[in-house]
Amino acid sequence: MRYLKTVALMLLATVLTNCKKTNNNTGGEGTPPANLIISNVVNTNNSGNVTFTAAATNAATYYFDFGDGAAIQSSTTGTIIYKYSSSGMYTATVTAKSSTGQTVFASTQAVVTVTLALVWSEEFNTDGAPDPAKWSYDLGGGGWGNNELEYYTNRADNAIVSNGTLKITAKKEFYSGSNYTSARLVTNGKYSFKYGRMEVRAKLPTGAGLWPAIWTLGADYATNIWPACGEMDVMEQKGSDMNRIYGTLHYPNHSGANGDGATTVITGATTDFHIYSLDWTPQIIKISVDGVVFKTVINNSGIPFNHNFFIILNLAVGGGFAGAVDPNFSSSAMEVDYIRVYQ
Repeated sequence: MRYLKTVALMLLATVLTNCKKTNNNTGGEGTPPANLIISNVVNTNNSGNVTFTAAATNAATYYFDFGDGAAIQSSTTGTIIYKYSSSGMYTATVTAKSSTGQTVFASTQAVVTVTLALVWSEEFNTDGAPDPAKWSYDLGGGGWGNNELEYYTNRADNAIVSNGTLKITAKKEFYSGSNYTSARLVTNGKYSFKYGRMEVRAKLPTGAGLWPAIWTLGADYATNIWPACGEMDVMEQKGSDMNRIYGTLHYPNHSGANGDGATTVITGATTDFHIYSLDWTPQIIKISVDGVVFKTVINNSGIPFNHNFFIILNLAVGGGFAGAVDPNFSSSAMEVDYIRVYQ
């Protein structure tokens, strides 16, 4: 099902009339910028793009802070186009700088409402094996590079859709040389996407030593070896600390334990369903739970988050991240209600 995209943008200019002037003494004495004015032009193509135009006398360069945590961008013309990824009220600030380093600034309020189109979804409404048109399995044991203890299978015992949810179940059982089984589902070769919003509604398993994950991997991983391909972990959890949620990006110089991440603590991670989200644009990447952002990374051409990624759902047992497994553990499942991608 595809929803109609509507984007409503209302921009209210509130230019500061008494602009602060700073002489940075970087280029000697000179005439500071003056009379800075910001005008806003809203595009009508439902893209969410906003054109900012700034003008000041004696200005050589303009610096734009869009108020959403993204990197500051510069322009020598005073005109720049920026795309907001989500609804909200943003205070955008423009700093005009003279050739001798003196500055003046002004701000404008942007009230942005964005409704995105649903471009791909998995609702898990058909009982039985996960839809083979959307999912395949990573199979096997061997630790998966993390000293994990499970053997991933494609059996219904480990992955099944029933009563409106996908259940990925980790079990204590000897199988093909491993003492535990579980499942790892991937959309690799069937679906990948570049930019947008991904929402996953899920309830997490219980048990020390379990390691559920909802994440994405660069679709070029076979030729652009990890971490160069990039990885975005929308949700990870340790069973020993069940209400702490991890959101992490992995890329060169930020791989493994040195990932670029943060955590947040929620309530009822294993008893209630929560919405784990990724908002991803060329400018910024945000990870959130139930609409509350807890990790933000500035995106740019120097990091590998500007190409297609595919989706992975898995439940690991043990490993360097999850730690020791409860000796009394027998089985537990991560339940996924839906996955939705909007652009």
